[in-house]
Amino acid sequence: MSYYREIYNYTFKYKGLAWATILFNLLFVIFNLLSLVLFIPVLQLIFRKREELKPILPPTYKGGWSGPFEYIQDQYNFNLREIVSESPKTALFLVCVSVMLAFLLKNIFRYAAVWTQSELRMAAVRDIRAALFEKALLLPLSYHSKEKKGDLMARMNSDVNEIEVAVVSILELIFREPLAIIINLLTLIYMSPKLTLIALFLLPLSAFVISRIGKSLKRTAHKTQEQLGFLYASMDEHLGGIRIIKAFNAISFITDSFKEKNLQHQKLATRVFRKRDLSPLLNETLGAAVLLALVFFGGRLILDGKQIGLTGEVFLTYIIVFSQFLRPIQSVSNNMANMTKAQASQDRINSLLNAQDNIVDQLDCKVKTSFEQEINFNNVGFSYQSQAVLKDVNWKVKKGQLVAIVGESGSGKSTLMDLLQRFHDVNSGSIEIDGIDLRDLRIRDIRALIGVVSQESILFNLTAAQNIAFGDDQPDQQRIEEAAKVANAFDFISALENGFETPLGERGNKLSGGQKQRIAIARAIYKNPAILILDEATSALDTESESLVQQALENLMQERTSFVIAHRLSTVKNADEIIVLSKGEIIERGKHHELLALNGHYRKLCELQGLS
Repeated sequence: MSYYREIYNYTFKYKGLAWATILFNLLFVIFNLLSLVLFIPVLQLIFRKREELKPILPPTYKGGWSGPFEYIQDQYNFNLREIVSESPKTALFLVCVSVMLAFLLKNIFRYAAVWTQSELRMAAVRDIRAALFEKALLLPLSYHSKEKKGDLMARMNSDVNEIEVAVVSILELIFREPLAIIINLLTLIYMSPKLTLIALFLLPLSAFVISRIGKSLKRTAHKTQEQLGFLYASMDEHLGGIRIIKAFNAISFITDSFKEKNLQHQKLATRVFRKRDLSPLLNETLGAAVLLALVFFGGRLILDGKQIGLTGEVFLTYIIVFSQFLRPIQSVSNNMANMTKAQASQDRINSLLNAQDNIVDQLDCKVKTSFEQEINFNNVGFSYQSQAVLKDVNWKVKKGQLVAIVGESGSGKSTLMDLLQRFHDVNSGSIEIDGIDLRDLRIRDIRALIGVVSQESILFNLTAAQNIAFGDDQPDQQRIEEAAKVANAFDFISALENGFETPLGERGNKLSGGQKQRIAIARAIYKNPAILILDEATSALDTESESLVQQALENLMQERTSFVIAHRLSTVKNADEIIVLSKGEIIERGKHHELLALNGHYRKLCELQGLS
């Protein structure tokens, strides 16, 4: 029941829209029934002789009271028969007008329900998608390293769309259809208790069949949504690597791989649709069988002249109302199938919303807005699952120092800087800023002190100015231009079509590698951080671009505490201190000439790169 409670909470977050939808649906049900019942006078006018329709005083005119329904019915029949006795054609016209009015009101209220329901369903979808997106941004990097981006996108799109269907279904399932069933059932009992009892005895036969289909549907739907996540991940990965695919003539290979995944999803999706659509069809077939049984049974009694409390025209109306009684029952079956299918999506959504976020602020965390003295790595140890990445790292960095981290790939250089930004928490030891453990500081304050320029210049499909002032709600144009000048980016930005207001395209694809990197440096300059991390900031550039970027980096590093991660050792010769990492441990440390004199690991790295 917790699943239905969740969908209910999504729906009734907007109580005004929800109750308006319920009210309009109730009025729709009433006028839908009324539009059918009003056909009885039409049938009487057609099939009965005129003398049989002479006005007769209703019981209420004689001082009795037999209930509101009887009163309305008797009063209507009395007035109609008065008109019939004078002019049957006028009576027929008035009956047709009343039926038309009932149909008109029925459809007005149905559209009013759709009007409010459409806003309600999209508001619920908007809230769920926003919550998923925010949660995805808050979750630590360790979660994103395990999950496929395409699967996260599938949860925010196709899974959320299933919840949209469930929001509509639950309103109909809990409010509209039960009301329709109750109102129609009371009408049927009032018209003929005997026939209604027979119908109620036959109808439950379909419930068992539908429940069996529902259990199978949920299992298949869950597999389908998982496969769709794989499909999205494949599309994202391959479209992102389109250059390599073309360069290596791998289009046919990738296409075949995608076709296989697409075929698997198609087979699963087909099974889901077949199972979901089978439920209402079976229900309709069984309902039709019950309806025909009633027609046969009741028709024989009338033909044999036996009394069942129904005239021919009322019996015909009974059959019409019973057919409408089957409609909400079939709708319940269909909505149950939709809810079952959506339950698999809700499980996947909850797995993201309930994912554990271990990188959170402590309740009594301290506020820190400046860096004054030193950063201290105390016996830092870190592991990805069971694989040790860093072991017993001890290191102190004074304010204003330029320090470098070198070592082979996989030695833990980038992980060490990720720990400094608290993308992960250390498994052992601690990292301190000015003597305060990072875990005792606000995450927002830690990251406000640090600026990053990485090897991959990650830009966004925003203007040049918005990329430079990224994260600033009230950007300062003068600061943006000054940052661009310091980063050697002002001239090429000014030469763009709309200058600083030119959109840079997805991932900044309208710029060259060197230009993107200088925008990234300008972004770090605009932030004006006390601590700077340069992660292979020039390794992917040509010689001319590297020269311009290197000059921009030197401007950026002035009067800042800078960590430089580098494979190209020529860029770190002037560092105040170089630490050499190997397999997660510091094996050497010192200045460039001191490490060369050790004739150890660092010297071998230098010789491999042609440095003496």
